[in-house]
Amino acid sequence: MKKRELNSYGKALIMAFLFGFALYSCKSGIESDSRITETRVKQNFGRNWEFRRLADNAADESWETVNIPHSMKTEPLVVKEQWQGKAIYRKKFQVPSLEGRKWFFHFEGVMQEAKVSINDSVVMVHKGGYLPFTVDATPFLKEGRENTIRVEVSNLDDFEIPPGKALENLDFNYYGGIYRNVWLIKTNPVYITDAVRANQVNGGGILVHFDSISEEVARGLVKTQIRNETSENKQIQLRVVFTDEEEKRHEFLSSEAEAGAEEAISVSKEISIKNPQLWSPSDPKLYRLKVEVIADGELVDSEEIKTGIRDIRLTDTAFYLNGKKHFINGTNRHQEYPYIGYALSDEAQYRDAYKIKEAGFDFVRLSHYPQSPAFLAACDELGIMVMDAIPGWQFFGNEEFVQNSLQNIRDMARRDRNHPSVIFWENSLNESGMSKEYMKKANATLKAELPYEDTYSAGWIDDPAYDLYIPARQHAKPPFYWNHYEKQRPLFIAEYGDWEYYAQNAGFNQKAFSDLREEERSSRQLRSAGEAGMLQQALNFQEAFNSNLKGPHTVGQANWLMFDYNRGYSPDLESSGIADIFRIPKFSYYFYQSQEGPFTDAFSDPMVFIANFWTAGSSKDVKVFSNTEEVALFLNGKLVARKRADENIISDELPFPPFTFHPDQFEPGTLKAVGYIDGEEVASQVVQTPEEPVALKLNADFSGKNIALNTPDVIFVYAQVVDKNGTVVPTATNKIKFSLEAAPKNAEIVGPAAIKAEAGIATILLRTENFLHPLKIKASSPGLEETEITIENP
Repeated sequence: MKKRELNSYGKALIMAFLFGFALYSCKSGIESDSRITETRVKQNFGRNWEFRRLADNAADESWETVNIPHSMKTEPLVVKEQWQGKAIYRKKFQVPSLEGRKWFFHFEGVMQEAKVSINDSVVMVHKGGYLPFTVDATPFLKEGRENTIRVEVSNLDDFEIPPGKALENLDFNYYGGIYRNVWLIKTNPVYITDAVRANQVNGGGILVHFDSISEEVARGLVKTQIRNETSENKQIQLRVVFTDEEEKRHEFLSSEAEAGAEEAISVSKEISIKNPQLWSPSDPKLYRLKVEVIADGELVDSEEIKTGIRDIRLTDTAFYLNGKKHFINGTNRHQEYPYIGYALSDEAQYRDAYKIKEAGFDFVRLSHYPQSPAFLAACDELGIMVMDAIPGWQFFGNEEFVQNSLQNIRDMARRDRNHPSVIFWENSLNESGMSKEYMKKANATLKAELPYEDTYSAGWIDDPAYDLYIPARQHAKPPFYWNHYEKQRPLFIAEYGDWEYYAQNAGFNQKAFSDLREEERSSRQLRSAGEAGMLQQALNFQEAFNSNLKGPHTVGQANWLMFDYNRGYSPDLESSGIADIFRIPKFSYYFYQSQEGPFTDAFSDPMVFIANFWTAGSSKDVKVFSNTEEVALFLNGKLVARKRADENIISDELPFPPFTFHPDQFEPGTLKAVGYIDGEEVASQVVQTPEEPVALKLNADFSGKNIALNTPDVIFVYAQVVDKNGTVVPTATNKIKFSLEAAPKNAEIVGPAAIKAEAGIATILLRTENFLHPLKIKASSPGLEETEITIENP
């Protein structure tokens, strides 16, 4: 397996006094997770909310205290009747004195309708579960006393709110709640606006775009909207500073512009950066962009974001990144976790991105809705290109639905336009019968927001309104699918490897299905399906991947999909993920990892993986995934064969075809695979025949990100059922009981604390609140040696 270097992570606790304005302790409702500039305060406002689900419009009573992100209902692992309804969140907080400051509450995501009140005044009703909204609390606050913010949340079906489809017919879920961060933002009355709240075409907030990019120089524009909420005109000037990862500064000063009283203006500054550090998946260089607002000679606001410089270009037959042709190899991702639905921490979002990168992908399609800002930030940092997508799935609604969908396009573009990872904009309602008029308006809306040559729209219908055609593989006929697409436009296969095999119209591999039952042919295989099921899934992905590479207009692909997930319309897990819902890899995960090369970054190493448990019932055709030139297989120290990769009709286009070995007979013991490049050993792996289970082995999944110190976080803890040699027993289904020693108040096991092992591994989800001290978890099962682990940041 590949070795990974975990990124270190830590958060500083910042306390400060600005303009005589105190930052209050958690007791007054303000958290210590703050982002502070000289003039602006951005604080996490997620702690100590009161929460109550409503039934039959009952009065507000029986409140429980919760921290955000939060799901309105903890669901079972397999969600058969997901809870839908209404709930109330409320929070009390002190406002000693406003002192001329503006107070905003910014909600990153509430599923899916939110009515916000402050001190009994309704401030906003927001419809839509995937994009942010901001409320200006200032006019409703009462100084020198306790104030209350109240949010009524509904996740009931609503045909006017995209995606619009009723949950019972939907291919994903509407997990209700304030499931992303809430921020309290305080500014002076002359301030940089929020891009979504400003609701200005090609404006609002900070907008950065580079029109001309080369290795010598990058030229572009920073546009910033400033609102003056004073009674006097102000002379506004911007200082724009780009700082690269080597701390080299590039500073620019705009001309002065006048902002009238109670007026918003946009100030633009052309920029030119010599020898820019270019962003790419193999080298994701980022810049810190700081914009300072100077009004009448005084610094009144500043905001800092991260962005990147990259050149992208799309032709009829290829995608170019920084001037070089690049075939995009990616996956799809739903944002769901077991039990908590969508209420992931920022750190958990990062860990998902880390696993996508570690699997060998350089791209992810956000299916089928905009996902967390933290996930996009992780894609920026790790080097994962993104297809952003508006909410939509097999539904096209009335005029109100259409208007809400067009607003989704605006809000998505305004929120995500500065992320270098976002290369395509799926302003298309996935697999929905969109009208010609809608498609025309959708593309006009996107192009108005981002009127640049490198803004590429993507649609699942083959209409010239879209820059990129993104069908699923099953939208064409076998065996050739999209290999013979002849229109002079680029094609991106947005989904492949699942449905065509589920429907048994796979393609070139039909004869291999002759002795398989229906469920054995599918790519929908849980880890409990065992070797045969996981090998079939990997074979299906291999065949489809290989076939996709034959299309002359195919610029990239995204498999379906990365992680297993729940669906409203089906009482079982959709299991075509290359990792399960607990993020445990299946064999196909390592097939994709083996397709990565050359070895240009920390996530790209020579690797070998034996897709075999080597038991008496295992396949005697031993499949090895590797990105090396040759692989040797040894059985109990004796050479079985040393060979080059397979050559056949389903591997002839792959970057790195698998290797298949044929030992003469089963002999318990060890299989060892060794990979060679230029005759030198560069990677190896050993698989040992599992014996009787005797013990448990615990480990926690950090995936490049430490546990958050002072905000809620969730991590997986795995209990492996092992034999005397420490080998996981893949047939073990023991029921494992987990316990938190002394049941600390700052952590809990979400979902059942006793769970059956699947394919030798049982998993719990651990939620932490204030991770200030190590935690101890014990695991036990009758007949197995008890074990414990101390959870602490590496």
